[in-house]
Amino acid sequence: QVQLVESGGGEVQPGGSLRLSCATSRSIFSISAMGWYRQAPGKQRELVARITSGSNTDYANSVKDRFTISRDNAKNTVYLQMNSLKPGDTAVYYCHIRGKPEAWRGEYDYWGQGTQVTVSS
Repeated sequence: QVQLVESGGGEVQPGGSLRLSCATSRSIFSISAMGWYRQAPGKQRELVARITSGSNTDYANSVKDRFTISRDNAKNTVYLQMNSLKPGDTAVYYCHIRGKPEAWRGEYDYWGQGTQVTVSS
């Protein structure tokens, strides 16, 4: 069974930076997309950023020019570099990976357990 292991959350002052990481618990055959979502209290989960197997990226308007998503295919790991953080970025951040665990199986969606990011002075 594939699990996603997230790290890097925490509390930071406005204007600060954090880097989130998410890796699969074991090697999988292929990954078509990787991304980060977030959910603030009382709000729906929303897409923050995603990156395809061809390294095309997509960002929520609210984080463009502040956040950068990247991936290391050899390590099955996705990163989210968050700069110029604002209180409005406070949320639980979830990693998402879509991929095939083995060649003969279809694609599955995998989710991380979530990591808290708090931006506060």
